[in-house]
Amino acid sequence: MLVIGGSVAVLVVIAAMIGLRVADSGTKMTEDPPPLVTVRAPTVGPVASVVSINGTISARNELPLGIDGEGGRIAAVLVDVGDKVRRGQRLAVLDTSVLAPQVARLEASLLQARADADLARADWNRAQGVEASGALSKEAIEQRRSKLATTTAQVAVAEAQLKEMRARLARAEVRAPLNGIVLTRNAEVGQIVSAGSEPLFRLAQDGAVELRGKVAEQDLPHLAVGQAATVRIAGLEKPFKGTVRLLGATIDQASRLGEVRIALDPDPNLRPGAFARGEVLVSDAARAVVPQTAVLADRKGTYVYIIGPDMKVARRDVRVADTTPNGVVIASGLEGHERIVVTAGAFLREGETVRTTT
Repeated sequence: MLVIGGSVAVLVVIAAMIGLRVADSGTKMTEDPPPLVTVRAPTVGPVASVVSINGTISARNELPLGIDGEGGRIAAVLVDVGDKVRRGQRLAVLDTSVLAPQVARLEASLLQARADADLARADWNRAQGVEASGALSKEAIEQRRSKLATTTAQVAVAEAQLKEMRARLARAEVRAPLNGIVLTRNAEVGQIVSAGSEPLFRLAQDGAVELRGKVAEQDLPHLAVGQAATVRIAGLEKPFKGTVRLLGATIDQASRLGEVRIALDPDPNLRPGAFARGEVLVSDAARAVVPQTAVLADRKGTYVYIIGPDMKVARRDVRVADTTPNGVVIASGLEGHERIVVTAGAFLREGETVRTTT
């Protein structure tokens, strides 16, 4: 009886173990629930699309001025950096201790030539008066005519020589060709300069300045001449108003940037060479905005995951217009009513079934 009782006990234990294993197998065969993802509809509303331009302040028309003649020693410098000058105003004067006496000598030579010509003309007039009476021979009359022609030619030569020397003397002065502001000055009294020397002055025509900057290739088509712009200078809170004046005709092949010039009103704080940043509002249209974490990218481009009515993940290609503190502005690809996967999109697969929460 003891043997039978022991056998029964062993069978009960074995049956219990088999029951536990079957229970464990049933638990393992139960499927895991679908992943839970956070979704959100895009925010749709007016979004200011701004193109940023980085560059430097430059004179719109910068004119380098130097010596146009033979050169020499600078005798006087009459302006300094920042001075406003008028057209024709003297900026610097070279030493004329050699040219001035030459001009004076040629002026005297011209006076002498004119006096000789007047005397020859008087003799010729008298000769014509007595030619009919035969008081003078034909040879004497011809001599007086020839002398008049010779002295008249000498007057012309003296005038030409004096004109040339006066022009050389005028080149000893550096004058402003137009109204403007002196940007740089490289002239000092006593300095020896020549026609090939570095420019003595640089002028900004009428003081006009502009922002010369670069803009990304994809932003250039959104700009147009005449658009309003806001320019800021490092260290200044005050913004400066401007207008897009010129768009570059080419794109730099290395940097993929295009040139943009923004005209600005003259201001003492707009100094050529200063770093500046410009912004142009190119659009204020209604666009969809999604969190930055919702936008993914691969070799095919940028995209987001949306959850359809069947609770499956679907890829939606989008085109990004801008990035703002509120999120990523979508130019195309979304209508605004979609359920966008906000986080963990990189761990999902297209076609996968999910659960959603907001």
